[in-house]
Amino acid sequence: MTIDEIKTLIANDEHRMLELKKTTGELKDGMHSACAMLNTDGGWLIFGIAPTSLKILGQEVTDTTRREIALALSHLEPQLDVHIDYVDVPDREDQQIIAMHFDGWVWGRSPYTYHGCPYYKVESTTKEMPREMFEERLKAAKPHIFAWENQIAEDFDIDDFNESHIMNAVRMGVRGGRMLPGALALPAEEILSRFSLMKNGKPLQAAVALFAKTTKFYSQLKLRMARFKGKEKLEFIDNKQVQGNFFELLDEGVAFCFKHLNLHGKVVGLQREENLDIPYEALREALINALCHRSYDSISASVSLAIYDDRIEIGNPGRFPVGITPDNIKLMHASKPYNPLIASVLYKTTWLESWGSGIQRMIEACKAQNVPEPYYKLLADGTIVMVFPIPKTTASDFGTDFGTNFGTNFGIERNTQLTERQRIILDKLFANGNETAKSISVQFGLTQRSIEKDLSFLRKNGYIEKTTKDNRSPWRVLKR
Repeated sequence: MTIDEIKTLIANDEHRMLELKKTTGELKDGMHSACAMLNTDGGWLIFGIAPTSLKILGQEVTDTTRREIALALSHLEPQLDVHIDYVDVPDREDQQIIAMHFDGWVWGRSPYTYHGCPYYKVESTTKEMPREMFEERLKAAKPHIFAWENQIAEDFDIDDFNESHIMNAVRMGVRGGRMLPGALALPAEEILSRFSLMKNGKPLQAAVALFAKTTKFYSQLKLRMARFKGKEKLEFIDNKQVQGNFFELLDEGVAFCFKHLNLHGKVVGLQREENLDIPYEALREALINALCHRSYDSISASVSLAIYDDRIEIGNPGRFPVGITPDNIKLMHASKPYNPLIASVLYKTTWLESWGSGIQRMIEACKAQNVPEPYYKLLADGTIVMVFPIPKTTASDFGTDFGTNFGTNFGIERNTQLTERQRIILDKLFANGNETAKSISVQFGLTQRSIEKDLSFLRKNGYIEKTTKDNRSPWRVLKR
């Protein structure tokens, strides 16, 4: 580094990535700033310049000075190799500027501390790092040790898990070619072990999030849903909160969308097609992504589903992968799940794809139905929100409005193509084989007879079967 480069660097005063000190008499404060830069965006720490006047002063650099600097740097953890520039000051004999550069923090790297305390930058101010931020970075650096999903669920044992959900997930994994058929004969505890959801004979919290019968000990395993009147959060039409495992929350979220979105039908060739305002496949994919990739650390945070007159917003208290932003997320990118263990189980059971292709599938589904593409936005509190604009269409655009007379006008026996409602019923039965026509009809607000016709269609076309002759016995999903 040259004196001219230093003059250029300090021309615009101190800022987030530039800290100026008169002399190494302020070495301790300088190391606090260095630690903060390492934990933020990086930057320059320079001794020998007056911070207020920006006058280049320099200082005498002795062997003692160099040893003091080396000792101070040794108290930064993790250890790092810092290149130090000693730059002569023109017209000031034996006076030098001391400049050192620090690289910024990268997601997945351990946070830095100075004398055991972490610091970070808020604009040009150095502050002690909040405990929550420090712990989050530790978890990102060593997820196998610190991540929420990898912690033992102390209050749970194998009897606290929904065996039906576990076996249905395995069945889907076998059918999708991602699991070996022999897994179907294994007991639930062995399956959880093979999913890496057990440690020393105890279930992990990831297992709770996926398969627990009750999640009362984990208030963050919740989905908040609301249908607002108009385009703002001023008045509720419907407001609901549910708690449960992944499959239960997904089921509730899809059902809420189905309850509050219009269903339109049109005749294409000899067949009738029924579509929600937003494609069911896209909404389901968005909910899966939000529930899988969210942060589970905060007990007060949860996934949210908000439906307005002009859009649907699905909020996720998570974090974009490094290098991914709302602007570039639509480009193809590698899969970097926030919860890799949960994501691995969902991938093996075909609920989730790897390779970061979820957004592309949502876009393609919307294009196929000729509705606007979804997009992401990032709120001030860090919440990631996926927005689905609702197109300005009317029933006449589709021929018939099925939103009000949902249970009576389908004529579903005309073809073997599933309607939106039948797809959701299939998902419900996959998540809970004990659902009945009566319980499903209550969730949809329809007659029991309407649901019975759908169940008959699904059974006739090989999608589901009864496990016994008893009409109240569980359903088994055969294909999806």
